[in-house]
Parts: sequence; structure tokens; C-alpha cells
Amino acid sequence: MLSYQHAFHAGNLADVHKHAALAWTLAYLTQKPKPISYLETHAGRALYDLSGEAALKTGEAAQGIAKLLDRLAADHPYRTTIDAVRTQHGATAYPGSPLIAKTLLRDTDRLHLAELHPQEHAALRANLRGRNVHVHQQDGYDMTVSLTPPDPRRGMLLIDPSWEVKADYVTLPKTVAAIARKWNVGIIMIWYPILTDAPHVPMLKTLQADHPEGLRHEVSFPPAREGHRMVGSGLFTINPPWGLETELQHLTKTLFSRKNS
Repeated sequence: MLSYQHAFHAGNLADVHKHAALAWTLAYLTQKPKPISYLETHAGRALYDLSGEAALKTGEAAQGIAKLLDRLAADHPYRTTIDAVRTQHGATAYPGSPLIAKTLLRDTDRLHLAELHPQEHAALRANLRGRNVHVHQQDGYDMTVSLTPPDPRRGMLLIDPSWEVKADYVTLPKTVAAIARKWNVGIIMIWYPILTDAPHVPMLKTLQADHPEGLRHEVSFPPAREGHRMVGSGLFTINPPWGLETELQHLTKTLFSRKNS
């Protein structure tokens, strides 16, 4: 969806859910010295300013990371990444998933990031530099299918489209099945919004039937504003690493439980 720009939603409650899980998973993978591959289908611009016009217009970051950051342990990889990015870029900077990955990964690891939107692609190239970073102005699914299994073979894929293209709910399970067949050891993390009309439900049924070992985790929260349809955030992870389920349960308790809201 070339009209979608994540700057309006950066740092919202869904981002906190997704990015905390992503950061933990990458930190887990880098405990071993073996290099990994990180692939992402819808990368965005990687770096956002939460004091910018877009973020202030929706107010979603104020309800999300601004409210929840202090609830994270000081040594949680999501928080240490945000701290590092803000030391470099200022107190209102917020890292998108590509920058979280770049911050946590090593020079021996490889990043392949897809972004079709011309402005977002240009910003992504400007914000992320490095010999191990490969930015593709290409459909993210096409990029992933063409690269899998990646080299190094160990690693993960993040799929987090805008979901403004309704066909994604139908095509994603088919694409994921093809990727998983080619890359049977890869961690595949799929983020999806939970909307009031629940369009994710048929997709999840297909994913769970195709990947019964997959880990499903969802959190709920109030809509960001009157009429806003997103009331929760979901993750479905194929080949989940050991400990991820426990980590997600901990995040629910510390960040999203009603008594903390």
C-alpha cells in the first residue's frame, strides 16, 4: 500500500507489542556466535521522530511507548535499543523494526529489508547504512521468496504489512507456507492488527492449520481514539525460539494487563 506511512503510528501499543518481541528474539539469536540473517517484508523508514507532526496528530505514541517504556526492565533489549537510539538521535527518536535489528545485530549478520514506498525507501537507505545491510525497493514477499533459504541460514523473518490491502489476509498464509517449505529452520514472525470486525480470524485458522507448532500471542487495548478500529495486536510465530512464550506472557503482565493500564 504505497499511501501508507508508519510515522503516524510509530511507537503505538501495537508497536510496543511487536518490537518488544522482536528485540527479545534477536537478542536470543545473537547469544550464539554464529551469524544470522534478518529479513523484513515491510520495513518503513527505520527511524521516527515522536515529536513530529505525524506522531502528534494521532497521539498513538503517547498512549504507547511514552507510557510503557518505564515498565520495561532496564536491561530488556527493546529498552536498551531505544536508549541507544535516543543517545544518538535525540530524546524523541523511536526505532522502527529495521533499526532495532541493526542495533542488536552484529557486523557478521545480514539484513535484507524491503520497502516499496519511494519516500520511505529513500529514508530507509539514508537511515540505515552498513556493508551488511541490503535495502530492496521490491515487494517484500517477492524478496523473501527469492532469498530463502538465506545465507546465513540461521535467522528470522518479520512480516508486518499495513493490512490496508485486504487481500493480504488471504495471500499471506499461502506465501508463508511457501517460505516455510524453503526455509524450514527460519523463525517467521507475523504481526497482525486485531480490528473490531476481526478480519484476522480466518487467516489465523489457516496459519494454525498449516503450522500447528506455531505460537499465537495477542494483547488487547482500548482504541486510540473514538472510531479507531484497532483494539489489539497479534503475533503468530513459526519455529518460535525457546523462551519466547514465557517472554510474551511476561510482556502481557507487565505492559498490557488491565491493572497497569
